[in-house]
Amino acid sequence: MENQEYSVGLDIGTTKIVAIVGRRTAHGKIEVLGVGKSKSLGVHKGIVNNISQTITSIKTAVSEAERSAGVKIQKVTVGIAGKHIRSLQHSDYIMRENPDQYITESDIEMLKEQVKKLVMLPGEEIIHVLPQEYKVDSQGEIQEPVGMHGKRLEANFHVVVGQMGSIRNIARCVREAGLEMEALTLEPLASSEAVLTTEEKEAGVAIVDIGGGTTDIAIFKDNIIRHTCVIPYGGGIITEDIKEGCSIIEKHAEQLKMKFGSAVPELERDTTFVTIPGLHGRPDKEISLKTLAKIINARVEEILDMVNTELKAYGAFEQKKKLIAGIVLTGGGSNLKNMRHLTNFSTGFDSRLGFANEYISNDKNQLLKGPEYATSIGLLMESLKIRDKKGSVQDEHRATQGIQSSHPSEPVSQDGAEATDLPAMETQELQVEQQKAGKLTIGQKIMESVKKFFEEVE
Repeated sequence: MENQEYSVGLDIGTTKIVAIVGRRTAHGKIEVLGVGKSKSLGVHKGIVNNISQTITSIKTAVSEAERSAGVKIQKVTVGIAGKHIRSLQHSDYIMRENPDQYITESDIEMLKEQVKKLVMLPGEEIIHVLPQEYKVDSQGEIQEPVGMHGKRLEANFHVVVGQMGSIRNIARCVREAGLEMEALTLEPLASSEAVLTTEEKEAGVAIVDIGGGTTDIAIFKDNIIRHTCVIPYGGGIITEDIKEGCSIIEKHAEQLKMKFGSAVPELERDTTFVTIPGLHGRPDKEISLKTLAKIINARVEEILDMVNTELKAYGAFEQKKKLIAGIVLTGGGSNLKNMRHLTNFSTGFDSRLGFANEYISNDKNQLLKGPEYATSIGLLMESLKIRDKKGSVQDEHRATQGIQSSHPSEPVSQDGAEATDLPAMETQELQVEQQKAGKLTIGQKIMESVKKFFEEVE
């Protein structure tokens, strides 16, 4: 199978690294060809803190994905998160040289490139420049300016910024794992691609992706990205609290959280206990599920308070900016029992769990149904979009070449083949020279004939 036929999403998370290989079907859905997963050893709160361990984890996940898909992985679309991520709003414009010609994608790219020249804080780099709405001359609130006429093209942008060092570290890990980074995408944007509907984005929705090390937020309204941020707490800190609060090892704390944990203590009984085996002959330990839920609840409420702060920063509690579709919870942390109930109570918004498998055509065994795969599937979808865009550009280029080659005035060589090796002007000049050469040859023949005639007369 050729590399062009499939795409790869690589999610470098705090707890796990996932590589998903897939391609688009004829019906527009995604066929997953292979999945690889490994424990993430060198990432803390979304940031690489051990290069060699991260490279090893990436290689393990990618090798497993290659075996299951039966392909060789070369290019990957990678996600980025971490507490260093911040976003800002910016407006900019360009003056078009020829307003008689309609606005093209090139004009929009020129405007984006201008925004990328913004001066950031020391050590920061722009990751995404996301247009929100455009203004052409005096006409505003335009979502798609391509095809319109105008002199001044202006836009409001949502600019995502990250620390240059963290971005370089991710790029190095990917490169030294023998891969090429096709694109770098903010993880909450990738998750939103996988779990949000167009109607939700139109009505107003916040996606809250609770991962192992971070909680990522992206807010949409009127089908436009309005706000993004990364909270430096996730499921990992809940496990840490259980470990400390119950005086048990991390492995048992994670198992407790996954199997018996609840975000609402009031829904748990005082009389229900779970037994944890003692270490090296020590006596077993009994833990009340209500006590466990209280430990979990304290940390989850802290995370949701931070989510509320970000919602207020956007203005989600104002009537005009209200999120009609509420909140979509995804990521591994959203699997926690009664998480939806606590979210509804803490934020005042309706919430649902976001599953990423609705875009997958061959997930019959529901292997990818878990919300923990939302980011990796979103990265795969982003990679497919990049491939589709490149494909359409190549098709346009071929079509343009086809029109040029079939043009009646196209220069043709003497043997009937197209003279594609020379530029048009050079070919025309060559034809003129050939014509001149032809005329001189005929004149020489006439002169020779006349000369021969006089010689015979003499």
